[in-house]
Amino acid sequence: MASSSSRRDEAFSSPRRVLITGGARAGKSRFAQGLAEQGPYRNRLFVATAVACDPEMEERITLHRRSRNGLWKTLEEPIRLPERLPKKFLSSGNVILLDCLPTFVTNLLLAGVSPAKIQKRVQRILQLCRQPGLTSLFISNEVGLGIVPDNPVGREFRDLLGAVNQQVAQAADEVYFLVSGIPMRLK
Repeated sequence: MASSSSRRDEAFSSPRRVLITGGARAGKSRFAQGLAEQGPYRNRLFVATAVACDPEMEERITLHRRSRNGLWKTLEEPIRLPERLPKKFLSSGNVILLDCLPTFVTNLLLAGVSPAKIQKRVQRILQLCRQPGLTSLFISNEVGLGIVPDNPVGREFRDLLGAVNQQVAQAADEVYFLVSGIPMRLK
């Protein structure tokens, strides 16, 4: 029978990349945080991409911070990923939760970054998260279930986020789709 340390070593022998997608307010962040808090991780890094641009958003960010109850280190980085991912977290036994891809993509588009360069940044993040024993959780919104946006910027965002979601899903070991707080494992 395997000892608990050998089971832990087996659990951390290969990378685990997980995409969690679904509609807005479907419970994606809570689900991802629960996955990360259940695991025997040495370090947890929450990568927040949101920017507090008004009082309501400031309150949302404050509530998110409180929900992490001291188990997490936080990196608030709206644009400069993957460059700012701390190397000490990119190793075995750690978990990184990136919340969220739609906000990251929006921030980059608004900063004038081309869709091709955005996809290259996402690819670099995925490459960094291939470290043995590292678990990475990516949160996104599913954009293919709604109406076609009525303006070019909206369609560009929808198309780009759809492509990014496919890129991350392809690289992921697991994919979950959340509806009304209920996760369905797709991959």
